[in-house]
Amino acid sequence: MSNKYQPHIHVLAEDDANRQIANGFLLAPNLNNRAVKVLPLPGGWKKTVEEFTKKYASEMRQLRERRMVLLIDFDDNENRLSYVESHIPDDLKARVFVLGVLSEPENLRTDIKKTFEEIGEALAKDCPDNTNELWEHNLLKHNKRELDRMASSVKPFLFQ
Repeated sequence: MSNKYQPHIHVLAEDDANRQIANGFLLAPNLNNRAVKVLPLPGGWKKTVEEFTKKYASEMRQLRERRMVLLIDFDDNENRLSYVESHIPDDLKARVFVLGVLSEPENLRTDIKKTFEEIGEALAKDCPDNTNELWEHNLLKHNKRELDRMASSVKPFLFQ
């Protein structure tokens, strides 16, 4: 991680499968991986939200250039995003993004027959050229609103 006062993004992944996807994202050749840090696993989506609010929210207030991605499984629960969003403080909402597989990463892996790291790398490759091929998958397309929000905030420093 380079200078914490420069634009950067931290990823808080719910579990190991999501962490592997995040690590795969870092393998994309055009990614500025010095601007991304994958944080230690909290263990579970609720603990991810808890750890964000108790530990990382205050850090973000001091570091105006930090963005945060909460990488969670939605477990086919359409209320999960609203629940998570309701726990993000208003002053940080513009810099916190909630992404994840609609059910769980294992289902996506089985469906597209790629490893978690390969999934992450494919998702990263889609971003800079706006192809969004894999992002259009049934288990990922619900992320569109968050991806649209992220584009202007993150793309300028994340992709080279």
